[in-house]
Amino acid sequence: MNSQTREEESSREEPDKDKDKDTAEESESKRLLPSQSPPSSSSDDENEVAFESRDKIVIVDVETPESIGNVDYVPPFSWKKLWLFTGPGFLMSIAFLDPGNLEGDLQAGAIAGYSLLWLLMWATVMGLLIQLLSARLGVATGRHLAELCREEYPTWARFVLWFMAELALIGADIQEVIGSAIAIQILSNGFLPLWAGVLITASDCFIFLFLENYGVRKLEAVFAVLIATMALSFAWMFGDTKPSGKELLIGILVPRLSSKTIRQAVGVVGCVIMPHNVFLHSALVQSRKIDPKRRGRVQEALNYYTIESSVALLVTFMINLFVTTIFAKGFYGTKQANSIGLVNAGQYLEEKYGGGLFPILSIWGIGLLAAGQSSTITGTYAGQFIMGGFLNLGLKKWLRALITRSFAIVPTIIVAIIFNTSEASLDILNEWLNVLQSIQIPFALIPLLTLVSKEEVMGVFRIGPILERLAWTVAALVIIINGYLLFDFFVSEVKGVLFGLMICIWTAAYIAFIVYLVLHGHALPSTWFNIELSKRYSVTGS
Repeated sequence: MNSQTREEESSREEPDKDKDKDTAEESESKRLLPSQSPPSSSSDDENEVAFESRDKIVIVDVETPESIGNVDYVPPFSWKKLWLFTGPGFLMSIAFLDPGNLEGDLQAGAIAGYSLLWLLMWATVMGLLIQLLSARLGVATGRHLAELCREEYPTWARFVLWFMAELALIGADIQEVIGSAIAIQILSNGFLPLWAGVLITASDCFIFLFLENYGVRKLEAVFAVLIATMALSFAWMFGDTKPSGKELLIGILVPRLSSKTIRQAVGVVGCVIMPHNVFLHSALVQSRKIDPKRRGRVQEALNYYTIESSVALLVTFMINLFVTTIFAKGFYGTKQANSIGLVNAGQYLEEKYGGGLFPILSIWGIGLLAAGQSSTITGTYAGQFIMGGFLNLGLKKWLRALITRSFAIVPTIIVAIIFNTSEASLDILNEWLNVLQSIQIPFALIPLLTLVSKEEVMGVFRIGPILERLAWTVAALVIIINGYLLFDFFVSEVKGVLFGLMICIWTAAYIAFIVYLVLHGHALPSTWFNIELSKRYSVTGS
């Protein structure tokens, strides 16, 4: 009888031991991995997320003896899985190909020739580093940058960051919509005025909403077609112009910079890192469903996203190189070099290279239209995540898209009507918009680097000290370069004592907020993490 009792007690103890073991393993996993749940509150269901669970692409994993019970197991490379993870990087890469970038490319080629191709390559590498950190933040935390900023910064700072992100998005969107309108004007042989092209481009919001209802893969397929259209168009033009292979190679490999090309060099770097794109990529990577409790699966996702983003930005580098080289071959050293802009570039190409089987003006228009349309749709996408993340208004996606589109379309129509008759005034407007976006860069980079460096937020996926120093060096370099652009612009454009005084006051406030972000980052309390930690212990204690 006593023996039977001991056996019964032993059988009850075994499950208790297993339970304690599982609890310990789960606790260790939670310590090493950041939680991917939204903050604990009475309104969890009302929190906006980048992608609903039902909308995510499921990554199917086949369990093997090595993977069972091993949270650190990283499956071997699979081409099929790489294909499943392919998409977010190409959507992100659109920002490297928007009409503003194309204008920077053509002006760099016309004024500096082949001499800035090396800078274009390294600027793309710097952009890749920043975007990989953005993807890392999104995958490791399950939340995007705007959401984390909402939780980690005080209310006043959060609203300033949101306002700056919206300004950057509006500035980029105006350039993209105007670029599309110019392309429509070219392809219609001038029949449709600029404002009509703006209205046509505005309709892409509804195309976007229509495609999103059919799943994220359909949307990614459309962007693949648009990128392929750009690549084919500009590659065709590249072949037609027959550039010098030797000069092209020297331009890529040999760093050269002169006082005459410094402004174009600053423009090349400034066009690569777009503030809204940093927010966008951290949200796009959440379109794939992975097991957040298994470190190996998170690391696997990061590996695939690194490959995919690198390939995507290699494609964008080649397209930007094609555009720079076309204008370097045709206009470097000519009288037209300093007067070429996005508005008249097609006419100059037509005069230089003529018609042919496929008129170069039409090819340019098709490539520009693909660039403008794709970038305006991604701008709408980014606007949804920025508004939803910072404000958490609980709005439907279609309403957020409509509001985001309206923010840019209304001022763009006004711009199109006012500046429709003057190419020079459109170029000046473009310079102001570049300045507007340059101002916003620190307000995306500093929060990103602050959060991705913190173990409380990233768990074991926080970046190491070497990568952290490198990332801050790149960020500082980009901010300094854009600071030079701002200084140069204001020195040449700001007139009058009163206006100058206003600029000085604004500059002081601007620098003070940047200093605040840097200092606050070192003492960031990680509100989200502390809430999750208290939530876990309260559950364990009960």
